[in-house]
Amino acid sequence: MRIKLDRTLCDGFGKCAEHAPTVFSLDEWGYASLSSDPEIPEALEAPVRRALLDCPVHAIIELTATTVQRRATVESQPSR
Repeated sequence: MRIKLDRTLCDGFGKCAEHAPTVFSLDEWGYASLSSDPEIPEALEAPVRRALLDCPVHAIIELTATTVQRRATVESQPSR
């Protein structure tokens, strides 16, 4: 499992750090950051999925092969 944390969406609810404190930490204002590599080991997948589901602003995204492919396609298109 690979995740991305969009810090621009984070509103500081702290659910992520509550569920997966080894993966997420909160800064001095209460906003989330990744404490670990975005590649989540299998042993931590369950709490990270819970954090992903409980995030009220959907700031945590699971990156799948489709997500990565879609992103690469968008980035490779010429700007207008």
